[in-house]
Order: sequence, then C-alpha cells, then structure tokens
Amino acid sequence: MSQHDPREHARAVVTRRQDEVIALSHSLHAEPELAYEEHKSARKIADLVERSGFDVRRGAYGLDTAFEAVAGSGDLVVAVTAEYDALPGIGHACGHNVNGAAAVTAALALAPLADDLGLTVKLLGTPAEEYGGGKVDLLDRGAFDDVAAAMMVHAAPADGVGMTSLAIGSWKVSYTGRAAHAAAMPHRGINAADAMLVAQVAISAYRQQMIPGGVVHGVVTGGGEAPNVIPAHVSADYDCRAATAEDLAELQSRIRACFEAGALATGAELALEAVGNDYADLRQDLAITGLYRKAVTDLGRRIPDSPDTMRAGSTDMGNVSHVVPTIHPSIGYDCGDTIMHNPEFTRYGTSAGADRAVLDGGLAMAWTAIALATDDDHRAALLTRLADRRNAARVTPAA
Repeated sequence: MSQHDPREHARAVVTRRQDEVIALSHSLHAEPELAYEEHKSARKIADLVERSGFDVRRGAYGLDTAFEAVAGSGDLVVAVTAEYDALPGIGHACGHNVNGAAAVTAALALAPLADDLGLTVKLLGTPAEEYGGGKVDLLDRGAFDDVAAAMMVHAAPADGVGMTSLAIGSWKVSYTGRAAHAAAMPHRGINAADAMLVAQVAISAYRQQMIPGGVVHGVVTGGGEAPNVIPAHVSADYDCRAATAEDLAELQSRIRACFEAGALATGAELALEAVGNDYADLRQDLAITGLYRKAVTDLGRRIPDSPDTMRAGSTDMGNVSHVVPTIHPSIGYDCGDTIMHNPEFTRYGTSAGADRAVLDGGLAMAWTAIALATDDDHRAALLTRLADRRNAARVTPAA
C-alpha cells in the first residue's frame, strides 16, 4: 500500500473493509425503519465507525436518530451524508441501505488520510429523507456550518451524475362541516366532501395555467361513513412540487387558494397543515461533479453523456445544495427496468450489483474528496466560498 498515492491507500482500505460495509448494508436492509424511527439503523452505523476510531456524537443536533462522526482535523471539512430510512410496507425500495453503507465506505477510506490531506471527514447520519427532511433540520441547526463540500450517492437502477430534483411541500388538508340526514334534512348539513370536491375541481382547472414544471398530487385519506349522512369530516394528503423553491412558493399559493375556495363555496372549515420541511430543488456543483465523474469512470463504471439521465423526485439534499457545494450522483444496481419505490427494487437491495454499488460509490466519493484536498485550485475555491458564507452569516441586517 503506497503512502504516496492516497487513491490507492483509500482503495486498499475499502478492499480490507468490504465485508464489513456489505454486511452493514444487508443488516440495514433486513431491519427497515421509517423516518425519525431509525434507532437500530443509526446505532449500527455509529457503532461501526466508532470502533474505527471516529469521534461519534449520537442524537446529534437534537435529533434522536441522527449522529455525527468526525475524523481528522484539517481546515477543509467534507461532509458525507448517510441515509438509512425506509418506506412504509416496502422497506428499502429507495435503496437507503446502500446509500448509508456507501457513505460509511467513503468515510472509512478517508479517515486514515485525513490529517495528511488537511481534511476533516464528517460523516453525518441523516434521518427522515423519505418523509420529514432530516437534512433540513440538521442544516437549520448548524450541522453544515463548517462544511466546505457535501456529498452522497443514491442507489438507482443506473449510474448518473448531474441529476436534478423538484422542490416539494407536503400538506395535510381537512374540512369540517356539519352532519345531517342526507334525505330528510340535507339543508341543515355542511358537506365536507363537497368542499374537497370543489377544491379538486379548482386544482384540475388550474392545471392548464400551472407554472411549467409544477406537479400537484394527492389522495383522500378519510371522509364519510354512510351514504345517508352528510359527511362532516374529510381529510387528504397533498404534495406540491416545482422546478425551484421559488416556483414552489408560487404554486403553493395558488393551490392554497383552491382549498380555500372549497371552504368558501360550502361553508366548511378548512385546516391546512404543513408536513415536515419543504424540500428545495437540487443544485449540484459542476466542479465537484466533474471530479466524481472521473473517479467513478476510473472504477470502470459507465456514466451516460446526458446530465439528466435521471430526474429525482425530491430530496432534502436539495436544501443542503443551496448552502453548501454539493453532489448527489446515482449509483446503479444494474437491475434492468426495475423502478424505485417498488417492491422489486427492494429485492435487488442485497444483490451483487447493490453490493458493488456500496463499494464503488464509497470509493468514488473518497477519491472525489482526495481530489478536492490535493488540487490547490479546488481547495482554495471551496475555502473561499466557505469564508464568504461565514462572513455573510455574521452580517446583521439594519433595523
């Protein structure tokens, strides 16, 4: 193992630890946990890196299922984010067992090199990507304040770089009316189902003029018990998505008006509650993306020429990318036409292709971080951007 070639040093670490990180991926897959409930998953990862010499803080930044694991003391802080939450009913159909294990692989590969490269490696355990937005919580609470670059890989059917995502905001919507006999005294009732119907018609009518890239989708979760009773309560879950955070705000304003129209038309009372954090659109850093592309192709993986080969739904890594130079490439399983968020994708999560994604994704991130640390121009640019960000945060607005 050459001390003079940090890439080969990192590769040797991954080769030596590959059985451990693959076992971690399989263990996460075998015990899927939902958003903000990932106690076992967070503990498994934290235990492994703590045994490997990382300084680990569990329950970091006030989140029970988050952690922060640090190695090195250099001025260039690189955060690798580990996801590990699953989906209701279908487990790791988004591949977060691979995401988390690949992040650990990268951190383990970088840790022995960190001080020599002037790096601080920060492995962040980030809960609740599927629902709630743990990275937004961590961002708001200072986890990324000292971070010059952030990265993760995301499991997918195929490799890709430069993928985009939509900004998203989620709502719980309910109408409360007044029950009445549907035949004898319908005029004494206030029909909550009609209020939802008016809102849905208004949303459908708005689609023709909807902002480009806007998407609205929802499902009625409750309403009405018997056909001869005017429904007094109706509930629904709705998501709004848009190409940018700014477009999302505009779209949400219009969709809110549609729900208000339902209340106005029927006399029902509207309650509209935001669920979790809004996710911003993903803005990947072109320079770091180029370094990752070289790293992953050096490992023999093929990246399609088109930067938008894969469009993500939405991710809380988008919020991080608005503050910190960020990459979020996809790492493929080689699973054909299988789609994510499908039970078939869950079954591929412990395949040989998924195991290779853990190792290649982790090593490619490690090589990317090494390139950032050893290239004077990249390093200086990141540290300058970090200093500018800190200076801007210190500015106190005039009263």
